Order: sequence, then structure tokens, then C-alpha cells
Amino acid sequence: MCGRYWLVTPFDVLASRFHVRGERTPLVPRWNAAPGQDLPVVRGDPKVRGARILEPMRWGLVPSWAGGPEDAGRPINARAETAATKPTFKEPLRRRRALVPADGFFEWKKGDRGGEPWAIRLKSRRTFAFAGLYDEWKPRGGPPQRTFAILTTRPNELVAGLHDRMPVILSPEGEALWMDPDAQDPARLAPLFEPPDAALMEAFPVSRSVNAPAHDDPSVLDPPSPEPPRPPKVKKDRATQRSLWEDGEDGGEDDAG
Repeated sequence: MCGRYWLVTPFDVLASRFHVRGERTPLVPRWNAAPGQDLPVVRGDPKVRGARILEPMRWGLVPSWAGGPEDAGRPINARAETAATKPTFKEPLRRRRALVPADGFFEWKKGDRGGEPWAIRLKSRRTFAFAGLYDEWKPRGGPPQRTFAILTTRPNELVAGLHDRMPVILSPEGEALWMDPDAQDPARLAPLFEPPDAALMEAFPVSRSVNAPAHDDPSVLDPPSPEPPRPPKVKKDRATQRSLWEDGEDGGEDDAG
């Protein structure tokens, strides 16, 4: 899945990279972008065919047919293999596709002390785009609320050591097809869901401070702090009568962290 990413590239660079037109939008650097936040998304300009605009959208998709945001599951990811068959995603896949710019993303590897955060990015350090879907929910008497989700696919060799899913990362050529309003057949889009070449990417462990969305600064990419050693477990004699005030049997607590 994809639950966190970072984007610190300024607007002017994004506008050039993704062929965005329109007024300059001030962007806040996001070192730890998280679900529920308003984040930059590139979508087609409804007024000019073929043109693109960049605007903030809330991460966590609310379908247009939902009774309200509180009634929606607000999924942050959609499985690329099944999106065309799911009520929440099938119409956005046909008509409301978007590019979600990113400089890298985070994934958590299972370890002895719980999830260990890793950062993944292109070796070139260039900004890329996730394949995104968006929708518009229209409240009574108010402007439409646009929200988005990120498509995921099977991992490449690099990410497979961290997680069993990864976000769909589009090549520049794939971005053009993804944003083509005439491309509505899911079968035509399916080749875009192949994971990128692992040789183009790199991954490295980072600070556990990224676990909290409130930590939104460059320090989340710092190396992890050394973990203090755990005290050795003392094996208890199970034949000994226990006090009524002792904890339950040895091993009853979760040591996963």
C-alpha cells in the first residue's frame, strides 16, 4: 500500500515537469504527507481539452454518490487489478484520473520491534507521479469537494523486501496515456500498472519520527536511532506455584512492539 510520501519540489518545477498551466499556487513542503491532508494533484482542465491544472485535494476518496464524507470509507489506496470492478473506483478510473506528484514514499518493514520505516525514491532524485483517481462530492449549497486515492500494484524486487504492495509509479510516457481523456478502456490502461524497474530506485531506513504525521520536516529522512538492547528474558519455572498477584503465563504479552 502507500500510506505516506513526501513532496518538497516547488510549484514552478512541478508546473514545468507536469505541463501545468494556470496561476502559481503556493505549496507547503510536505516531508510526511499523510491521509486526510490537502495535497497537490494534477488533473485535466475541464475548460481546455488537453490542458492540466494543479490543485489541492484531500487524500481519502469520497465517491460522488456517497451520502456525505462521513458515510464514505475514504480509501487512500485502490488496487489497480480490481479498480475497474469496484463501485468506488470504476467511474474515476474511466473519467477522473490524476497525477499525484511525489519525491518519494515511505513503507514499513516488519521487524522485531514493530514496523521499521523505510524511504523509497528514484536514484535520480527526480520528482515522479503516482497514478491517482479522484472524485467530486457536491454538498448542498457549496463547492464540490475533490478527494483522491492512489493506485497500488505488486512490488518490484526492491520494495518486495519491505511490503507486498507498492504505489503505481508512472513513467513520463505513461503519464500521457493516463491523462488522455479518450483512454477509457481499463485494458488499455493495464500495462501502466507494471511495477517500475527496481534498478532505478533506492531504499534506506529512516527515523521512526515519520510514524507521527505531526513530524513534517527533513528529519524524518534521518537514519534511525540506535535501539537500546532488550534485557534478556528470564525463563520461569512453570512448576512453581504462582502468586495470585502475578501476571498471566509467560509469553502472554505481545512482544511485537
